[in-house]
Amino acid sequence: LKIASAAMAARCRLAARFHHVHGTNVRLDASRTLATRVESFANGLCFSQEPLAPGQIFLVEIEEKELGWCGHLRVGLTAHDPQSLEVVPEYSLPDLVNMGDTWVFAITRSHNRVVVDGEEAPVRSPPWEPYLLIERVRIPRDTLVGRSRPGRYSHILDDLYKMNVLPATARRSRIGVLYAPQPDGTADMHIVINGEDMGPSARGLPTGRPLYAVVDVFASTKSVRVIPVDYGFPSLQTLCRLVIQKHIVHRLAIEGLDLPPLLKNFCQHE
Repeated sequence: LKIASAAMAARCRLAARFHHVHGTNVRLDASRTLATRVESFANGLCFSQEPLAPGQIFLVEIEEKELGWCGHLRVGLTAHDPQSLEVVPEYSLPDLVNMGDTWVFAITRSHNRVVVDGEEAPVRSPPWEPYLLIERVRIPRDTLVGRSRPGRYSHILDDLYKMNVLPATARRSRIGVLYAPQPDGTADMHIVINGEDMGPSARGLPTGRPLYAVVDVFASTKSVRVIPVDYGFPSLQTLCRLVIQKHIVHRLAIEGLDLPPLLKNFCQHE
């Protein structure tokens, strides 16, 4: 079991960076964890370095935005090995999707779950729960949640601060994608936005082929960073934050608590 866990951890670390094959307008940093679109609004297609394991999330944080463009980040999965692409498509939608065996969705400010006819939307678990459960997949929630840096008037400007949740397309928002195997041998693709599962966004994905994460740094999204996800137990520090946040109305209220400054800072954002 320890060997299997170590192998999974090593694979997760390896996949938690971008593939060296990417769109012509993308520049990667030396670690290949930061992708920036340097010009125009397109040709920002990126892929995970390795295919994802079942239940393994590929998580990115929006690092920088660019005003003047319409449209936002696009994420998904593809069965195409990036290395096999003669030319990286200009767009994930529709170009890469039209090549087949690719499932990509645009992230919007009001991104909603995709529900099949007759199926009820999954019950949203409380934000203080330490794990996000997606079918049989259990992921530590704290890493999945993006946190803004609250200012004096943040609660007036954006009511979403009251729920400790960022808009999906905001700077520092965290977006992830994974696939969950099904009994019939296929898989469902799930998109996770700031710790909330959007439900199955696509069904019937082939599990017999490697599936790579797709991240399209498109339009108003200028730069994104890969966030490694540790599937181990939450730290004591993280559990303390969850308990504190459970008992306050608003993150700004943390400032008035009798807590060490470092713990206040950690509870408010990072």
